[in-house]
Amino acid sequence: MKWAIELVPLPVTDVDRAKRFYAEQMGFAVDVDARPAEGFRVVQLTPAGSACSIVIGTGIVSSSPGSVQGLHLCVYDIEAARAELVERGVAVEPIRHMVDGVWHEGLGGEYNAFASISDPDGNTWTLQQVPKRD
Repeated sequence: MKWAIELVPLPVTDVDRAKRFYAEQMGFAVDVDARPAEGFRVVQLTPAGSACSIVIGTGIVSSSPGSVQGLHLCVYDIEAARAELVERGVAVEPIRHMVDGVWHEGLGGEYNAFASISDPDGNTWTLQQVPKRD
């Protein structure tokens, strides 16, 4: 049996603002923007190279905007990924790593290099450097 996480709902207050942030600033592809019923809108977006998408919209989840915390975007080169996002106007925290329970600025190697991001509603993301996978 193969199990895959392929869609993560994110609660947002303003669907169009969130769509612009994820598409234009984060660089996610807009896969779907549909209104199949009154009061129901589905916007599905996917990061480049990912098998997992996010969904924002109306009538999707009842959780509070900003309540999703710590989603990870895994990248092979965190410095290049961070620079690309900063160039697009995303506020990305400096890269940091942990040694013996203490945070330090800079790279710490694969699986130990992180940078934090928040969307306009306060949902948070963590860039994490991982080894290149086939």
